[in-house]
Amino acid sequence: MRWPRIIFWLLVALIFGAFLHYTLPQRDIVRIVNTESRLFTPEGLNRFFYASEDGGSAATGVQRDVRFINTVRADGDVSVYRNEDTSLFWPPYFKFDSQDLQTEAANFVSTADDPQWVAVTHYGWRSRFLTTYPNAVAIRPVAGPEVSLFPWVNVVILAILALFVFMAWRIWERFEDRVIDPVWDRIAVTWAKLRDRIAGRG
Repeated sequence: MRWPRIIFWLLVALIFGAFLHYTLPQRDIVRIVNTESRLFTPEGLNRFFYASEDGGSAATGVQRDVRFINTVRADGDVSVYRNEDTSLFWPPYFKFDSQDLQTEAANFVSTADDPQWVAVTHYGWRSRFLTTYPNAVAIRPVAGPEVSLFPWVNVVILAILALFVFMAWRIWERFEDRVIDPVWDRIAVTWAKLRDRIAGRG
C-alpha cells in the first residue's frame, strides 16, 4: 500500500503545483513593441484559458475582441500577453480596467534603438499548441532589463498556504491518533479473536 499512496500524493502535489504556477502572479521585464485588438474565437480546450462570457471584457457570443500586448525580451525572445478583465470569482485579481491597461501599454511602446523597459505582471501560460496567452494585469516602467524584482506577493501567499497545510496536517495527525488508530486496533483485535475461535483456539 505504500507506493499507491506515494503516487497519489505526488499526483496531488503536481496538480496543486500546476494550479499555483498558473494562478500566482509572475513578472517579466520586456519592451512593448505593439498593442492590438483581434477578433478571436475561444474554442475547444483553450476556451478554459480565456475570460468567461460574464467577465468584464468578454462579449456574449462565440467571437469576441481580445486585446493583445506584443513584447520583446532583452534576449530577443518574444512574449505575447492577452489583456482581459477577470471575473468576480477566479482568479481573484479583480481586474476590470483592461482598456486602461491597453492605453498604458500603448504609451510604453518603444523601439530597439530607444527602449523603454517595463515589468508586466501576469498570470497564466503561453501555449502555442492551445493558442493560449498569459493575462497581463499590471504594467510599470523599470530602469532596465537587468532589474531584479522580488516576488513578495508569492512569498506571502505560499507562506500562508504552507502554514495552512501544516495546521491541517497536525489536526489530521491528532485525529488519526485519537480516532482512527484505536478503531483499527479494535478491529485487529476482534479479527484475531475471530480467527482463534474459527481455528478452535478460543
